[in-house]
Amino acid sequence: MVSLVRDRTSLIMCFALTVENFLQRRLQTIVFKNGMAKSIHHARVLIRVGRQPVNIPSFMVRVESEKHIDFSLTSPLGGGPAGRVKRKNQKASGGGGGGDGEEDDE
Repeated sequence: MVSLVRDRTSLIMCFALTVENFLQRRLQTIVFKNGMAKSIHHARVLIRVGRQPVNIPSFMVRVESEKHIDFSLTSPLGGGPAGRVKRKNQKASGGGGGGDGEEDDE
């Protein structure tokens, strides 16, 4: 219980916890608040899809574990290799270094 609360270690403060405090500690909320997802629903999809160690959106994240939440290094969202659609678009546009299809006319 204490690990769910920041800087609130007294027993009185533990009894003062509200539903909102618990909802803020859910994995899907933390993924959204950290800017990893566009919406709370997008966060839920990111958590459920694939082979993550934790794939439960309602998982209660401890304060100590919050710093470990990040994309996988092999994920296209985490700086890994481009996904299937982006590779296809790069190949269609000539395989240039930009890859996003936007060119500046100067």
